[in-house]
Amino acid sequence: MTRDEAYKLLTEMMSNQNLIKHGLAVEAIMRVLCKYLKDRSATQGVPLEASEFDAEEWAIVGLLHDADYEVIDKNPQRHTLVTEEKLRALGVSDRIINGIKAHHSHIKPKRDNLMESAVFAADDMSGLITALALVKDRKLANVTAENILKKFNEKNFAAGANREQITSGIKELNLSLEEFAKISLQAMQGISDELGL
Repeated sequence: MTRDEAYKLLTEMMSNQNLIKHGLAVEAIMRVLCKYLKDRSATQGVPLEASEFDAEEWAIVGLLHDADYEVIDKNPQRHTLVTEEKLRALGVSDRIINGIKAHHSHIKPKRDNLMESAVFAADDMSGLITALALVKDRKLANVTAENILKKFNEKNFAAGANREQITSGIKELNLSLEEFAKISLQAMQGISDELGL
């Protein structure tokens, strides 16, 4: 599946522009995070298969992770499963399908690789950063990693952003919260025009 095909599927399944922007934000985080982790792996001499770091694959997982959100009428028991059905019909790899399912712990409680851990953490981090941008004159340029770290501990701020999910995901990636905040912010700032922030 190409990125263009994934985006077409997303916009066919979803009309809410804010949800589409959420998919774009998670896609951006996944792409930048994949490169970061690949570079770190090479620097540290950690022997991981090259197939673990396919940035396009990671990006598609991020883009489509919530694709069926409107279709399921917010029924959490079906979330990701409608997307799985559509992707299987298109012959998309199990790796991408499992990556999408991995952000929803009720459907796939165990994450099996770095990509799955990454989408698990990126999903909620993107929401936290978006909420921060909205209170910072609707501009990602006004958000800093320090802002993210401060608001991370304020549970009433962006309460829908599950801090435990972020923490679990970054632990599996062997990243600090500060590292992940910087990576995620940089990724989203890189597509600020698309996000309208």
